[in-house]
Amino acid sequence: MQARIETAMRRAIDAARERGSCLPNPTVGCVVLDANGAQVGVGATVRQGAHAEVEALAAAGDRARGGTAVVTLEPCRHVGATGPCTEALIQAGVARVVIAETDPHPEAGGGAAVLRAAGLEVETGVLAEEAEPRNRAWRFAVTHGRPFVTWKYAATLDGLSAAPDGSSKWITGPEARRDVQRFRSECDAIVAGTGAVLADDPRLTVRDADDLPLPFELQPLRVVVGESTIPTYYRVFDRVAPTLLVPSREPEEVLARLTEKHVKHVWLEGGPRLAGAFWKAGLIDRVIGYIAPSMLGSGRAALEGEAATLADLRPLQIDDLRMIGPDIRIVGTPGQAPRETYV
Repeated sequence: MQARIETAMRRAIDAARERGSCLPNPTVGCVVLDANGAQVGVGATVRQGAHAEVEALAAAGDRARGGTAVVTLEPCRHVGATGPCTEALIQAGVARVVIAETDPHPEAGGGAAVLRAAGLEVETGVLAEEAEPRNRAWRFAVTHGRPFVTWKYAATLDGLSAAPDGSSKWITGPEARRDVQRFRSECDAIVAGTGAVLADDPRLTVRDADDLPLPFELQPLRVVVGESTIPTYYRVFDRVAPTLLVPSREPEEVLARLTEKHVKHVWLEGGPRLAGAFWKAGLIDRVIGYIAPSMLGSGRAALEGEAATLADLRPLQIDDLRMIGPDIRIVGTPGQAPRETYV
């Protein structure tokens, strides 16, 4: 039976991945097995919609009674936009609930105890390491009280992100640009400084393989920070995605404002000055760099900082290194960040 449980958990993890980000809520997958161990329902949390358990139970119907619910994150016990998933499982008559990760949220967490009190058998920690990557940023935000911050940059081999005339588009190839869209889709806010917006007029949206924007409801919040005025005809004010203006470049103020907006994962790009401010403040939790096999020789660096000597070097632990088309992608964690914040 344990082999069936692990197979079901991996299917639940896949279902969560296929559904995509549900931020500001966690991404969750669920599989329901009947009393004989046969899979009878699969579900994944819908952004601003039904939770994974409810979707899987609806697919299973009466076959859930006496069966097992296998879920990637501890079922919630609170009433939010939807009812508590613990109550849905109890009412469905499942006999056992198998959980990968516990929920750290002070209001939603604790569902396992509720289920046990209702007489259900509960097991936790099953394939937790495999389930954990889907919600690292969400878990960080819940436990740290601020959004997780990913800084993305693109540069040449000599570390430059723009030519002397300020032009910076298409440093990397199309494969890298598509890869960026995949990562962007996992965040719920894209942040850029007014200087970068005025210089490049970026869209700051998530786009599909045909370079078309995803539906409005799937777009992250576009956040433009700084005090310079952006003309209303710039693309950040189109109707493709929501936009927020924050008249400050202080990282703590920006993150405090986004915390008020329930943002869990910030995608920081566009402007070495803004990136430098976040870097200096120690508020970058992950770095994704795309390095093009080319040289500029002079121009603008990817990061603006105040290091005076080699003693000011800040280490970056490399978590992943691979080729994306002709470019190199580096994913790393700043040295001062604790290991559990990696994504």
